[in-house]
Amino acid sequence: MRYAWMLALVAFYACQTPPAAEPPAAAASDPVIDERSYQLGVIGGFAEVVGVGVKKLALSSAMSPDDMAGLREEAEKIVARNNAQCFLETNFLVTDLFPVEVTEGKHVLFIYLDPVKDEYMALKARKQQLIDDGEYEGEARKEIAREMGRLLSYPEERIEAMLAE
Repeated sequence: MRYAWMLALVAFYACQTPPAAEPPAAAASDPVIDERSYQLGVIGGFAEVVGVGVKKLALSSAMSPDDMAGLREEAEKIVARNNAQCFLETNFLVTDLFPVEVTEGKHVLFIYLDPVKDEYMALKARKQQLIDDGEYEGEARKEIAREMGRLLSYPEERIEAMLAE
């Protein structure tokens, strides 16, 4: 019985969550992926899903104009190889789906198939008309965001969840 309290203490600590392990250090032989290559890979993946019709519209990461300029030519080749189209958006349509800080002052490469570019431009124009008429609020504002989500092929329930956040 004199060791019972020690056994109880050992059992207690044995049942506790172990401390988080340190991530293994990168070995000298591990490849390093530069940001440009990573972004081009992301664009390639999106171009493939758009090109085969899984997604109507995909977006590159929002980037500084200089960063975008450094990969745009290669990105356009990648998109074309995947039978999709792209255009550079320098004035991204801000909706309630994404905070303005994500794209403000940045460029985004749109990857799409026709007629999505025209649909996007019409949506931008409709938002601007609502603003000009003082009606960009409430349900009208939410509907602009919903339509942007639909262009991105987001499921309706995900669009609603994003609007609720």
